[in-house]
Amino acid sequence: METIGIGVIGCGGMGRSLANGAHAVEGIEVICVSDLQEELAKTLADNLNTKYTTDYHELLANDNIQAVLIASPPFLHAQMAVDAANAGKHVFSEKPMAPTLEDCDAMITAASENDTKLTIGLVCRYHATHSKVREIVHSGELGAPVNMMVHRIGGPWGGGNRVPWRLVREKSGGSLMEINAHEIDFMRWTCGDVSRVYGVGGQYIHEHTDYPDVVLASLNFKNGAVGLLHSSHAAAVGGYGGRVDCEKGSIYFPQIWGGDAAIQIKPFESEGRSIKISDIQVPPPVQQEIRVFIEAVRNDTPPLITGADGRAAVEIALAAYKSVEIGEPVALPL
Repeated sequence: METIGIGVIGCGGMGRSLANGAHAVEGIEVICVSDLQEELAKTLADNLNTKYTTDYHELLANDNIQAVLIASPPFLHAQMAVDAANAGKHVFSEKPMAPTLEDCDAMITAASENDTKLTIGLVCRYHATHSKVREIVHSGELGAPVNMMVHRIGGPWGGGNRVPWRLVREKSGGSLMEINAHEIDFMRWTCGDVSRVYGVGGQYIHEHTDYPDVVLASLNFKNGAVGLLHSSHAAAVGGYGGRVDCEKGSIYFPQIWGGDAAIQIKPFESEGRSIKISDIQVPPPVQQEIRVFIEAVRNDTPPLITGADGRAAVEIALAAYKSVEIGEPVALPL
């Protein structure tokens, strides 16, 4: 197996997760890591017994690096991805892809012009609950989906998560992108492309951000199904779960993970069944998303999750924000 050399740009929490995930995958060598904060870069490099730099351009100039994992704040993704593609490197960018469609398009164009791979870290596709729910829907056993509801709610940003860039939508994309890119992608991956978004919400609790801390986003899918995403930083009792109602029955997952979490599958005309989430065997999701990306690089095949997928999640979030602001449904494409 050919060993693929990679570089990691951004050594904060997500960068560390990606670097450690890559380090654990056979056939990958982490050649260099980079962060403007030298202490973060040096600590991660020491842990992985590799090199570090505070200038990612030095990393991109290394001929032993074939691909990069970008885990910087979202507003920096586009420039770094474009620079990487222009340097001939394949790009894995964390979600959200970028806070604007213009930046998403720049990333896609750079990858296309340089014949490099581009994928986005929508890791929930590799989690047990998300992948099993989607598998059941697409098996057709319950007929076509007619409704999908997902909630991911919690309290205000606190502790180490309350960093300045995260509180500004222009830099982070706000909650609908930085957090709910996963749920938006999950719903789109399960029910198909979205044709219209209607959002209601506002800023109720979190005084230090410039974006809504509660959004209820209603999605119209092109296949006729409808969906609802509940996004919130105003919940003292948090939660993460949902349901899919189909023509012949329902799939209910009140908890995505933890404890005795289970997926309930109930047809209208027969007995249902329950699948404990802990019994669903999947590879470690972060390792798997990197493994799949590197396999695409190694085999010169399209990435499983494309730049278009990342862009679609951003577009749906932008439509929801716009709908909240104007009080009317917003049609896609923007």
